[in-house]
Amino acid sequence: MKTCQIAICDDDRKMCHFLHEAIIEAGISCSIDEYFSGVDLLKNYKEYDILFLDIDMPQINGIEAARRIREADRRVKLIYVTGYQDYMSRSFAVHPFSFLVKPVSKEAIARLVREALLYSNEEDKGIFLRIQTTEGMEELAVEDIYYLEYQSRKVRFVCKEGTYMVRGKISEYLERLSSCGFVSPHKSFIVNLYHVKAIRGYDIVMMNKDLIPLSQKRSSEFRGLLGKYQAGYL
Repeated sequence: MKTCQIAICDDDRKMCHFLHEAIIEAGISCSIDEYFSGVDLLKNYKEYDILFLDIDMPQINGIEAARRIREADRRVKLIYVTGYQDYMSRSFAVHPFSFLVKPVSKEAIARLVREALLYSNEEDKGIFLRIQTTEGMEELAVEDIYYLEYQSRKVRFVCKEGTYMVRGKISEYLERLSSCGFVSPHKSFIVNLYHVKAIRGYDIVMMNKDLIPLSQKRSSEFRGLLGKYQAGYL
């Protein structure tokens, strides 16, 4: 079994040490790195399984640090540690796993670490989609699909490893992928909510920087579904 990689970032050194101590006392097999500023975290960041992140820090706060981290790492489980509950709604865009509102207990810390690891183990199993492309049969990891686009009676799959063309109707794939967090913001597109970076007007910015049109008719529903997904309710 691989060792869990955990990072703790808080400008309060006592809080960092308290979190570190709680994780060790819980008997969780892990390697723990401590950072005392958002600047230090971003400068030395490597892939982690779990990141405990304070929101209220000088220079680069936790929300901005998480935004930059999410551009490269979509898998890390972000657990915000904050003294202010009103920060929660502002942080949903970076897909936090959970929150710890100060003061926190060692029991709550241990419980969240175990929950985060369970979720990570489930995600590692992966969900795959077999498709008959114009070049032959392909098996795609669903989490690696950014979006689908309907073009001239074919569906274009845009994925991390490239693009694939499939004959058929886009509606057929919406039925197959809707339970995995895929939503149609426009009659010719289906997007993976996991890879949505932002909405700017009627453009959806994906993590690969592609822009997807958001139809005015579907705007309200799509924004609502995205909000629920980012809050963990979908």
